[in-house]
Amino acid sequence: MAKTRTYKQLCPIARALDRIGDRWTLLILRDLHAGPARFSDLQHGLIGIAANLLTDRLNKLIDDGLISRQIGKHGAALYDLTETGKRTSDVLFELAVLGGRFPPQGETVTPGNFRSIAVTLGTACQRVIGPDTHFKAGFTIDGEAFNLTAKFGQAAMKYQKENAPDLDLETTYEAMHALTEGDMTFEKFAVGHCHIHVHTTGKEFELMALLTAALKQLQD
Repeated sequence: MAKTRTYKQLCPIARALDRIGDRWTLLILRDLHAGPARFSDLQHGLIGIAANLLTDRLNKLIDDGLISRQIGKHGAALYDLTETGKRTSDVLFELAVLGGRFPPQGETVTPGNFRSIAVTLGTACQRVIGPDTHFKAGFTIDGEAFNLTAKFGQAAMKYQKENAPDLDLETTYEAMHALTEGDMTFEKFAVGHCHIHVHTTGKEFELMALLTAALKQLQD
């Protein structure tokens, strides 16, 4: 059973922090917004977390109803967000915008955690998507496969391959990071730091329009 600590306050913010305020907890939720993950996947992306501490955090998140644990096709446990856990996307997005105002502290690991891209860019797209935007885009970022799906006024980015994309975009983690941090203009990114392969004519314009609007959310 995971250890439980509490602020012992009636305030709903304090009650939320009772569940997501421990160190590493929000980063675990961040990574699971990219899709289901094995224990080893999470540990690989969370540089510096001990196995016993990750186990403790996962068990507490399960106890609090924010994530679930299921057995995957090959017998390994898979962790995934519950419907309640998915509601943390806006919290994480706003933290990403706030964090973008501060420089990194000390030496950082590069490239960064690929899963962290999904919740920030996916939530930004969700905030600005219109009802007439429909596409399935494959993203390859330093060889890692993502997908961005837009349909019926909903947008989501996941850390998995899109098998039937309308278009594919190839880029690097460094370019994506610079773009979302506001250190690179979208025009510079589009011209010199990505390659787009179109399978359904016209969908590239829908993707570019959505990304342009989404990036304004991240950089405001």
